[in-house]
Amino acid sequence: MNRKLFMLTLLTLITAFYAAPTAIAQGELQNQSLAEHTMAIVIDDLGNDMDGTQAILKLDVPLTVAVMPFLPSTQRDAEAAHAAGHEVILHLPMQPNKGLKKWLGPGALTSDLTDEQVRERVEAAIDQVPHAIGVNNHMGSKITADERIMRIVLQVCKERNLFYLDSRTTDKSVVGKIASELGVPYAENSLFLDDEYTAMHVHKQMKKAIALMKSRPTTVIIGHVGMPGKYTSKELARSIPTLLQHGKLVYLSELIRNNLINPEVM
Repeated sequence: MNRKLFMLTLLTLITAFYAAPTAIAQGELQNQSLAEHTMAIVIDDLGNDMDGTQAILKLDVPLTVAVMPFLPSTQRDAEAAHAAGHEVILHLPMQPNKGLKKWLGPGALTSDLTDEQVRERVEAAIDQVPHAIGVNNHMGSKITADERIMRIVLQVCKERNLFYLDSRTTDKSVVGKIASELGVPYAENSLFLDDEYTAMHVHKQMKKAIALMKSRPTTVIIGHVGMPGKYTSKELARSIPTLLQHGKLVYLSELIRNNLINPEVM
């Protein structure tokens, strides 16, 4: 190799060596920026032909759709959500501290069940919902504070390779403690969009959701079909462009899989 060719080759290698880290660094900065403002939207209560179901499923963003078991459209809604490109989780009914039992729906976990009955109900409910890759609680302020029952629920999740989303219907929840002990991937809800069934309330909650997305690394928000469904679907459709200006919308499993969730700050 003559001297001129050697020097040209050496210059090319040096340029590539210094340029490559710059490109990688820029990519890392971009990924870090997205990770700092990332949101998962969860929609509860599918499975019973509730208002807002079709409007929600048509939203062209990643959604995590929670489907209740043992209801008339359980399997149909789960299949429709999956076909639309959304991810599906089981919305497992659990006894609250206050409320009517009829609000829970069939197959609910209640504090009077034996260990065997709890396990049987959890496994049957999982089998009811096609494509389910995780579980969250429907109501459940009493049960998510019950270490005996939640240990069984989370053990089944571990056996089935499912993650768990704590809807945080009580500040006495033991989900985080037990999930950490068992090694079950989990996240916690940051905000309910529609815990009051008015358009004004949903709008106010969405403004809070946007503020959370701007101010924290990750946010999980929960909305519903049913009574507030028409308000929630419209507010989401209206607000999605604003959310995307401030970060990235992802499936809940993506937050958990990439270790972007820090339950201590949720």
